[in-house]
Amino acid sequence: MNKKLLCFIFYFLSIAFCNLSYSQEQEVVIPLVQILQELEKHHNIVFSFETKSIEGISIQPPSNNLSLKQLLKHLNDVTPLNFEMLSDRFIAITPKDTKQSQTQQLEEVVVINYLTKGISKTNNGTITADTKGFDILPGLIEPDVLQIVQNLPGIMSVDERISNINVRGGTNDQNLILYEGIRMYQSGHFFGLISAFNPYLSEDITISKNGTSAKFGNAVSSTIAIKNADKLDKKFNAGIGGNMLSVDGFAKIPLTEKTELQVSARRSYTDVLVSETYDAYFDRIFNDSELNASTQMNTLLAQDENFLFYDFNAKFLYDIDNTSKLRINVMNMSNNLNFDQVFTTIDNDFQESKSQLNQTSYGASATYSKFINTDVNLSAQAYYSNYDLDAKNNNVSNNQLLTQENKVEDFGLRFDLSKTVSKDLKINGGYQFNEVGVTNYENVINPNYTSLIKEIIRTHALFGEVEWFSTSRNTYIRLGSRLSYFGKLSEFLIEPRFTVNYKFLDYFRLEVLGELKNQSITQVIDLQQDFFGIEKRRWQLANGDDVPLITSEQASIGLSYNRNNLLISVEGYYKGVHNITARSQGFQNQFQFINDNGYYSVKGIDFLINKRFSDFSTWLSYTFSKNDYNFNTINNGNAFPNTLDLRHVMNTSFTYNRDKFKIGIGLNWHSGRPYTSPSPIQDHSNSSIEYDAPNNARLDSYFRTDISATYKFTPSKGIQAEVGASIWNVFNQTNIINRYYTFNTDDVIVEINNESLKLTPNLSFRVNF
Repeated sequence: MNKKLLCFIFYFLSIAFCNLSYSQEQEVVIPLVQILQELEKHHNIVFSFETKSIEGISIQPPSNNLSLKQLLKHLNDVTPLNFEMLSDRFIAITPKDTKQSQTQQLEEVVVINYLTKGISKTNNGTITADTKGFDILPGLIEPDVLQIVQNLPGIMSVDERISNINVRGGTNDQNLILYEGIRMYQSGHFFGLISAFNPYLSEDITISKNGTSAKFGNAVSSTIAIKNADKLDKKFNAGIGGNMLSVDGFAKIPLTEKTELQVSARRSYTDVLVSETYDAYFDRIFNDSELNASTQMNTLLAQDENFLFYDFNAKFLYDIDNTSKLRINVMNMSNNLNFDQVFTTIDNDFQESKSQLNQTSYGASATYSKFINTDVNLSAQAYYSNYDLDAKNNNVSNNQLLTQENKVEDFGLRFDLSKTVSKDLKINGGYQFNEVGVTNYENVINPNYTSLIKEIIRTHALFGEVEWFSTSRNTYIRLGSRLSYFGKLSEFLIEPRFTVNYKFLDYFRLEVLGELKNQSITQVIDLQQDFFGIEKRRWQLANGDDVPLITSEQASIGLSYNRNNLLISVEGYYKGVHNITARSQGFQNQFQFINDNGYYSVKGIDFLINKRFSDFSTWLSYTFSKNDYNFNTINNGNAFPNTLDLRHVMNTSFTYNRDKFKIGIGLNWHSGRPYTSPSPIQDHSNSSIEYDAPNNARLDSYFRTDISATYKFTPSKGIQAEVGASIWNVFNQTNIINRYYTFNTDDVIVEINNESLKLTPNLSFRVNF
């Protein structure tokens, strides 16, 4: 082989190698969010955007030799986004097809991955979760909306029920849960253990613990707003899947260029097939109920239960033109239980009992929004919400029938107007009307007794607020107020709200929040065995007498440090809730049948440290709080621990996300709940238990370990599949979450312990196309 031929071969291989290297370099793309983080560090700038607007966008890294102006032009060219300089340091990112970019600029994300990918914190104090971009949380294999919420500091459920979320010591009925603008009075399936909202259409979740926007009212604790996708996809998208409890499906169906239909449905198969997961859930719910208590006093001969749940949602999207939109949403959810028993009594008589418990909600909302010009946005919304809980207990042998019903009907109408005065100033205002009716019905046959009580409250509210950024964009302030008039009570209430967010020394933020709020509807417990003790709380309206209008005040101050994927935050808060009733607290001690009005106050500190590196993320959250009751006459007016008082709550988690595989491991610990123990000295001539001081003792500490993992794969072109597995309470820890006392058939005091979920496995499989 001559020299010329060797040179030619060498030259050809060199060119091929260079081209191969160049093509490989050209193929290297990284997520846009990662590029933005690097640019912020290198140029000392801040990007302002909505998390979902940059989700799923990956590009080739831009050259390091470009100036900032050239970089922004390059990003404008290679992404479907606009990059607009607001000042020397702040750059707003908005979708190119957005007609009114200014309306987004005051809702700035300050922490992109709060706990994990898909969860962000904004400058107005709210926390947002995007289930579409959600990574993984321990114990979850699906982006369950209300389970995600409970991973945030200061939010948990003391009895593990999703429907009983406690935010900074508040009861679950003090939370405002909105689904597409519809107020929800039912939020769980399996009587509270599973979220009732389909996680595959619910894309935007906003959580506010304090400093709530003035447009939200009638709830003294948190606000949780859930919305489905609100933008036309213009392409068909669907998915089906299932786990060890239910099967579900969803679809986004383009109808025309301007219209789309979104539908989702889920149904359990627990009425035809029983799994290990079902057994664990069933034991958790029904071991605490009256249905199980009846078998403890008698000999059970036969039992037959039939349980199912389902939910359905449909949303119609119509983009009328470039400036106006119409959205219509309908939903329905239900839990149905039939429970039949045959047993022998202590007198060796046969008894047959047929029990039914149904919990159903349905609702609808219609929203019209219009951009009058580039600075003014007007929207109008009407909604209807209906909740119905009814139970029937038929003792066939004794011809006794007990029927109970609790029904809520809520009609709402609201108008919102927002004006963007400048890039730094925005004004929001509006009007809201609500009419809420509550019906409580009880009927007994043999002996005959009937009670029917229906109450209605109409509320008018005006609200307004101002949002402002300083010129440097380091300071954000929102000031607002809400004026409410309750017709039945002839009462006016003013509720000021404020939010202050100040950035200093580049990596530190100071946040100050405060609010006054009120609430005209609450849940009470007449008897612990109402509705079989499964859903014993019933909704009741304020009447200005024994059920007053609830009011609250809250203030908090927090400091955070965020640099190099390390987040450290600490927040101290005070919360006071007034005019609560003893019947709303579920006492199971000497105050069980006493009604009194009072208040509770909570002082606490939330702490969070979160470190993200490469494919790993780990965090530790800790809450210390002191929650005390003060009633007018109960305990002689002296303070005592709240039934929900958990002094120490700690959560630590570790997640790993690499390509298509995700895994999460988490530990949950908190100190025990207070309970009231019987007095060591009992008067046996008395038919009631003599108790010690209220909530004088505490349960043992709670400890639980969870693990979950998911894996995505592509079985064929255009089809994405995912398989998941999880274990709740990996070590099968026995946790007592409530304790009370009663008499057995021999009139001896017995201790009743309600236990948490045992080891509970779950598997899921999904296909999206």
